[in-house]
Amino acid sequence: MTMNSISRSQLYVLDQDEALDFYVGKLGLEVNTDQDLGFMRWLTVNVPGDREHEILLEKPGPPALDPATAEQVRELLTKGAMGGWLCLTTDDARKTYEDLVAKGVDITDEPTERPYGIDFGIRDPFGNRIRVGQMYPRV
Repeated sequence: MTMNSISRSQLYVLDQDEALDFYVGKLGLEVNTDQDLGFMRWLTVNVPGDREHEILLEKPGPPALDPATAEQVRELLTKGAMGGWLCLTTDDARKTYEDLVAKGVDITDEPTERPYGIDFGIRDPFGNRIRVGQMYPRV
């Protein structure tokens, strides 16, 4: 057996509508799935045109977490101590940086040349850390 793809990743968010505003409205991702499953809202986004790689924007709670654990996760997330981590790529890191600054996105560091490309950091409204990079071609 061989694995051949990562199809979904997950980030905790405290408010899924606010998450949509950030990930779709500010970062420019697309809604992939927004479905009420009864026991939870299954909300995923993806990079435009790449519907095979989804990010689940999940509120801490059932069915994955019991109420006490969900409250602990919310507290840690609010403190910035439990944020997830995500890397996105762009064709022009400096232009993307300027666009996100203009949209009021929380920037954690400015575009910097690195051995693998140019990247910078942002944070979503819930404390999740995101790196945005313009990657150099692999040799």
